Amino acid sequence: MKIQEIREIIKLVDQSTLDEFLYESEGTKIKLKKNDKSSVATSATAFESTTLVEQPVVLDTKSVQVSVSKEVMEEKVEKVEEDKSLQKITSPMVGTFYQSSSPEAPVYVQVGTKVSAESIVCIVEAMKLFNEIEAEVNGEIVEILVKDGQLVEYGQPLFLVKGN
Repeated sequence: MKIQEIREIIKLVDQSTLDEFLYESEGTKIKLKKNDKSSVATSATAFESTTLVEQPVVLDTKSVQVSVSKEVMEEKVEKVEEDKSLQKITSPMVGTFYQSSSPEAPVYVQVGTKVSAESIVCIVEAMKLFNEIEAEVNGEIVEILVKDGQLVEYGQPLFLVKGN
C-alpha cells in the first residue's frame, strides 16, 4: 500500500463520524483511531505464514502537504468570490479528481476550452465508481483549481469558468 493511499484513508476517516477504522489486505493491517490531534496506524507485515510483526506508526492528520493544499484552495476560492463574473464548477461528491478517463487519454478540458452545460469536464472517483462531471454552465475554462489525482471534497470548486 502506498503512502498516498494511506493519507487518503486517514483524511476520509478524519472527516467521517467514525471513531475507529480497521483495514486488512494481503498481510498489511491498518488500524486508525481518532484522537484530538493525531491518528495511529499500525502496520503489520507477514514474514512467515504464522509470524506477524507489528510496527506502530503515528501519522499526523494535519500534514504539511494537506495544509498547503488547503491554503492554496482557500486562496483560489477567495479569488472566485472577488470576481463575480466567473462561475465555478464544483465537485458533487467526495472522491479523487481525474482530468481524463485514463492516464493515456487526453484531458477533458484545459484552460481556454469552451464548455457547454452538458460538456464533461472531469471524472470524480468515489468508492471505485468513476463519475463523469458535467460543466452545468456555458463559457470558457479560465482556471483549473485542483491537480490530477487530488482528493476533493463535496462542493469544492474544481474549475473557474468565464461565462459567455
